[in-house]
Amino acid sequence: MTRSIAGQDRTAPVAVGLLHPGEMGAAVAQCLTGRGHEVWWASADRGPQTERRARAAGCSDAGTAAGIADRADVIISVCPPHAAAEVARSVSGFGGIYVDANALSPATASHVAEIVTRGGASYVDGGIIGPPPQRPGSTRLYLSGDHASEIAGLFEGTALDARISDAGPWSASAVKMAYAAWTKGSAALLLTARALAEAEGVGDLLAAEWSLSQPDLEGRHASATRAATAKGWRWIAEMDEIAATMAAAGQPDGFHRGAAEVFRRFSKSDS
Repeated sequence: MTRSIAGQDRTAPVAVGLLHPGEMGAAVAQCLTGRGHEVWWASADRGPQTERRARAAGCSDAGTAAGIADRADVIISVCPPHAAAEVARSVSGFGGIYVDANALSPATASHVAEIVTRGGASYVDGGIIGPPPQRPGSTRLYLSGDHASEIAGLFEGTALDARISDAGPWSASAVKMAYAAWTKGSAALLLTARALAEAEGVGDLLAAEWSLSQPDLEGRHASATRAATAKGWRWIAEMDEIAATMAAAGQPDGFHRGAAEVFRRFSKSDS
């Protein structure tokens, strides 16, 4: 039977599992611990940098994902999209509310939901837009599904603005896909345009033309380069998820298949 936090005093602490405290996940965990919730993480197979983030966020170590499943009423998954299904399987048998807050297509979110509900959990679809939440107004967590309002209540008064999407059970993922289709897709296009100019020996001329007619593009290109160098490896699967979402909606998917290749090349050059 699914453990429920429905009807519970919205100010009462809740045991939350966080898989896994990377930069975004640790910031989400800090929002929860700052509000008095108990947050558990799993140190098994995690490195010292992850441990430092977890400690700084006020998390307690359950040792393993199974240990989290035993202790938590809610589990929130914040991981690279290619790992979402594997992370869901790691808490097989969990009976609380499982929140997948990863950059997934609605179809992949549905697959993850099947994994966790088969084990007895309830599923809430989630999508995070913005940087790791440090201050109010910077970051939104979109939520959809039967228990979305209960999860939103955990973040009341924190730097993470939890918002309900009632357009369907996978609509939080759809919002994330549509948003990232532009932000990261346009970054990939900008990187490709500059790469073309460099390959043809006209990089300096393009930069000069940008300064005349598109003065914001040089700064955007520099920002896109930094972001792709640091995070491009985890955006490859996200672009594939967006492409799948586009195709399912009858839209062209080639833009984001190409964007995945752009970020794949950045990952190779950084390896």
